[in-house]
Amino acid sequence: MLSHAASSSSSRREATFHVKHDGPDESPVALPAAPEGAAAVFGERMPLAVRFAEILSDTGVSHGLIGPREVPRLWERHLLNCAVVADAFPQVARLVDVGSGAGLPGVALAIVRPDLEVHLVEPMLRRTDWLSSVVAELGLDTVTVHRGRAEELVGAVSAPFVTARAVARLDKLARWCVPLLEPGGTLVAMKGRSAAEELAADRPALVRLGLVDAVVSEHGGDLLEEPVLTVDLRFEPKHLGSKTKQRSKGSKGGKGSRATAGTTAGRADKAAGEARRAAATT
Repeated sequence: MLSHAASSSSSRREATFHVKHDGPDESPVALPAAPEGAAAVFGERMPLAVRFAEILSDTGVSHGLIGPREVPRLWERHLLNCAVVADAFPQVARLVDVGSGAGLPGVALAIVRPDLEVHLVEPMLRRTDWLSSVVAELGLDTVTVHRGRAEELVGAVSAPFVTARAVARLDKLARWCVPLLEPGGTLVAMKGRSAAEELAADRPALVRLGLVDAVVSEHGGDLLEEPVLTVDLRFEPKHLGSKTKQRSKGSKGGKGSRATAGTTAGRADKAAGEARRAAATT
């Protein structure tokens, strides 16, 4: 069924998938045909990408996940924009997409990279129901949908990689995402042109969270008019527990030393008193 839908002509798609603007202009907006470069990105899984685009332009709009005015630029601004970030992850990687919303970037990454194990985290029931239906229709058996906020899923969901797209500034995003990272894990945050400036401004807060390495990476420069930027942040957990234990051990040792010294001094005073009493009796 997917193959049949994907093999339909672009003119048929444009005639079938229309959405309306939410303003005074009620003229329909057609989903454009996939750009030529899309096939190079998605390869043999291009039919799945086409079907996902159709779903986004239809129920994605009616569910409020994609704005109607985004439909004409759905491929360049959303699908390809997310798919080209796939080169940030090694083979057979496991990743968490925080605030997945319309499945961007998580579903797009799962389509272009079937080797990835993708976990979609989204707090809203209406959106997780929609995501689950999309995952089922596309047959993405490497994708799991989780309903909840990132902070609510700590201990239940974790991975070497966490990614997010336009969710929050780096410092706030890291506070949500770092607890989901495995030790030494990397947060791949999709950002705009000000990625380097935002990293510089938020670096002190990130260091307090355990940041050990940070780099701004470009993706899709040979395909898109403007490359996609990600800020790749690697974190190591703060080993506060061992330091606390050492301080506690040192404090106990100090008290023990003072107690021993006090006991010794008391014994000496007692011996001196007994000697004085003996001398007076004599």
